[in-house]
Amino acid sequence: METVATFIPASPKKVIPIIPYSVKGKFRNTKTAILLLAFITFFGTPWVVWHGSSRTGQPILFDLVHSKMYLFDLTLYPQDLMIFMAVMVFAAALLFMSATLYGRIFCGFFCFQTIWTDAFRFIETMVQGEAQARARLKKQSWNLSKIYKMGLTHMLWLVLAFATGLTLTLYFGDSRRLFMQVVDGTASAVVLQTIAIVTITTYTAAGIAREEICRVACPYGKFQAIMQDPSTRTVMYDVNRGERALGRAAADKQLKTAGVRKELGYGDCIACNYCVNVCPTGVDIRKGFQIDCISCGLCIDACDTIMKKIDLPTGLIRFDKMPPNKDIDIAVATSWSKILKAGYFAVLTISATFIAYELATLEPFSVQVQQQSQPLSTTLSNGDIKSGYNIRLTNKSSKEEEYKVYSQGLPKTAVLQNNSFRVPAGKTYNYTFHLVMSAAASQETSGFHMSIVPTSDVNAKQEFDLNYIMNRN
Repeated sequence: METVATFIPASPKKVIPIIPYSVKGKFRNTKTAILLLAFITFFGTPWVVWHGSSRTGQPILFDLVHSKMYLFDLTLYPQDLMIFMAVMVFAAALLFMSATLYGRIFCGFFCFQTIWTDAFRFIETMVQGEAQARARLKKQSWNLSKIYKMGLTHMLWLVLAFATGLTLTLYFGDSRRLFMQVVDGTASAVVLQTIAIVTITTYTAAGIAREEICRVACPYGKFQAIMQDPSTRTVMYDVNRGERALGRAAADKQLKTAGVRKELGYGDCIACNYCVNVCPTGVDIRKGFQIDCISCGLCIDACDTIMKKIDLPTGLIRFDKMPPNKDIDIAVATSWSKILKAGYFAVLTISATFIAYELATLEPFSVQVQQQSQPLSTTLSNGDIKSGYNIRLTNKSSKEEEYKVYSQGLPKTAVLQNNSFRVPAGKTYNYTFHLVMSAAASQETSGFHMSIVPTSDVNAKQEFDLNYIMNRN
C-alpha cells in the first residue's frame, strides 16, 4: 500500500506582547532628559522668532516652494548641495563610529522611534498604571473601565501623533500662518495629507508596532552587529560573577552576602528577571549578546537597583567589552579596530572641516556666465561686432541687491552694454549683457576677465575668465 505524505503547516508562533516594567536609575534619567530636550526642541522651534544679523524669522525653515533652507542666519540653496552632502557624510560617520564604540547606543537613546515610543509608554502608564496593571487590563474582559482606559490611551496617542504631524509641517512654511490655515480649514491638500500620513505612521510605529520596528523593520539594527569588535563597549552580563559554579540562586537568609555566595559557588544573579522585565525589546541579556538589544541601559538600572537592595556589588550588568571569543584572533581584531576607528575619525574631521570652511566662505550670491551661442555675434551697421553673455544669478542674501559687471583684458574701445542689474532677495534672475568692439579688435581678442560685484559689498565679488568667440567668415 502506497503511503502518502501529508504536509501539516506549523501553527504560527504566538507573539507575546512586551509590557516593560518601569525602572529608576541613571540611564532611565538620561533617556528621560533626552526625551524632554527632543520634545522641547521639536515642538518649540517653529514658534521661536530668530532675530539675527541678516534675517528675522523661524530659526529653521525648509522653503520648498522657493527651493531654499533657512538655518538661523544662514540661507542655503540647491547650489549649496555639497554642504548637505558633507553633513550627511558626517552624520553617517558619527553613527558608525558610535556603533563601533558603544554598540546600538544611538538606538537606545537618540533614535526618533525610541524617543516617541517612550513618550507613548509614559502616556500608557499614566492612564493604565504600571506593567502589572496593564497586563491585567489586557487580559480582563471588556467593561466600562477597560473601554475608558483603553479609549483614553489611544485618544492621547492620537493627539500626540497629530501634534507630531502638524509640527513637522510647520518646518516647511510660516508656522503661524500655516497653523491658522489648518485650524480654519483653509490649508492645502498637500499639508493636510502630510499631517494625516505622519499622524498615522507615528501612531502605528510608536503605539502599535513599537519594538517590532527595532527588531524587524530597522535596517540599522541588522548591520550594526557586524560593526562591533572586541573593543566595543556594549551592555553585557558578567557571566562569571553572575553564574559561578552553581548558577543563579535567590537571596535567602543563607545567601544574602556576596562573600557567602562566592564561597558556596553561587552566582550573584538572584534570578529576579527584573532585567528582562524592563527591556523594551524583551531581551534577556544574561543569554549573551543579542541583535535585538538596543543598548538603552535600562537592564543595568534594574540590576543595580536589585543589587543595592540586597547589599551586593553593582555592575553585574554594565557597559563593557564583550568576553574574548576563542574563534577570533584578538590581536588582528584589535589592529583592525584601531584602523577602522582612525578611518571614521578622519572622515569626521575632514567633513567637519569642509562644512566649517564652506559655511565661513559662503557666497552671498551664486552665478553662472556663458556666451550666447545663437548667434555667437552679430555685425552692426557701422561694422562693429556685438556678442551677448548670459548671466544666471541667485541672490542668496536677505535684501534686494544691485550687481555691476566689470571687464579686464579687453581693447580700450570695447564697450559693455547693460552692465548693471538688480535681483530681489532670494530670487534667481537671468540677465544678458552685451560686448561691442570693432571688427579689428574682435579679431585680436580670444578672451577676457570679468567681475560681478554687488554694490553693497565690493569684497564679495565673483570673477570669471571667459572665452570670446565670434562668427568667422
